[in-house]
Amino acid sequence: MMARFIERSRYLILLAVGGSLAASAVAFLWGVWKTIQVIVKLVSSAGDDAAAAVSFIELMDKFLIAAGLYIFAVGMYELFIGELSMPAWLKVRTLHEVKSRLSSIVILLMAIVFLEQLVMLKDPQAILYNGIAVAVVTAALIAFSYFGERD
Repeated sequence: MMARFIERSRYLILLAVGGSLAASAVAFLWGVWKTIQVIVKLVSSAGDDAAAAVSFIELMDKFLIAAGLYIFAVGMYELFIGELSMPAWLKVRTLHEVKSRLSSIVILLMAIVFLEQLVMLKDPQAILYNGIAVAVVTAALIAFSYFGERD
């Protein structure tokens, strides 16, 4: 009886899947809304807005976050519930694969944020410290992904 209860409890993961899918949808909508705002701002300034390039870079943040939430939802579903008809690169067999994909997205997000700071910050020392911090965290995530696979 306890085994049956535990086997069925795997469906609790649907709460995480549903929550992640809802958050992903909201993040995609957020990205679309910000995209419309950036386009309107660019058109209204006749392309003379110096911050437009940074605005486009910030858009990538929104969509990467949405994609990360989606990848997490798909991965959790496939790990705990069942197989989905997805592209081969999105299929997961282990929790490590989900974590590695999410680590890759975190690395991309850090690179985008660093690029934003590179454009906006005027203090070379702050840029250097931010760059070092991004490099250290990136190295740690890559090492985790590489060495964690050998379990």
